[in-house]
Amino acid sequence: MSSGNGKTLNLTLEVWRQKGPKDPGKFVTYDAHGISTDMSFLEMLDVVNERLNEKGEEPIAFDHDCREGICGMCGLVINGRPHGPRGATTTCQLHMRSFKDGDTITIEPWRATAFPVLRDLVVDRSAFDRIIASGGFISVSTGNAQDANAIPVPKEAAELAMDAAACIGCGACVAACPNASAMLFVAAKVSHLGLLPQGQPERESRVTKMVAKMDAEGFGSCTNHRECEAACPKEIPVQFIARMNRDYLKASIFAGRREARAGDSA
Repeated sequence: MSSGNGKTLNLTLEVWRQKGPKDPGKFVTYDAHGISTDMSFLEMLDVVNERLNEKGEEPIAFDHDCREGICGMCGLVINGRPHGPRGATTTCQLHMRSFKDGDTITIEPWRATAFPVLRDLVVDRSAFDRIIASGGFISVSTGNAQDANAIPVPKEAAELAMDAAACIGCGACVAACPNASAMLFVAAKVSHLGLLPQGQPERESRVTKMVAKMDAEGFGSCTNHRECEAACPKEIPVQFIARMNRDYLKASIFAGRREARAGDSA
């Protein structure tokens, strides 16, 4: 298990083990010796699990899929930081050269009421799916694909929309926030569609429905700690939260006016 440059690490892992959502969890210590510095963090866990299997022990459960930094599945809190010590890096793209020989590494799942632990390092992030289902889409029937230039989009709006669309829904923002707020995630999804012409007809209903669903799922409120921005592997800025708050305020005002007019005409 030597790397191309011959460097290996001997590490101590403190891993959160939990059999199920209702079971008490605890940290369990594992030795991870001879780990190549060229391995990714998940490859290191694969090696540890292979060794546990060889000894007839239960392997560590953790989420993963693409291992290319684009799916958001690989959410781990490493030494107290979502996705580990390197900024703008997902867990699967974190390499073991970021650690030193002899290090003790603490590995935990996301910690949030809205993300219950299913097993070990795996959490249920379906709350994000339900937020998207509440309004994070455009519901018109588009038919065949339109010509790319059929709907003009201002360059600034297109670039901002693309920045927001970079969100991979990993939940690091929630795990990093002292309030377990999902505001950065929701703001990115609201802003992505709200900045484009195709998203304008449902702009008001989208933001009110998604914010309401976020609150109903048990996420905390935003108090401007900005830990979400620091933990985001795609470096999505908190300015999108301000944009969403403005949209939400406008939608609330317009809804109040419509209710008032309806009451007057009744």
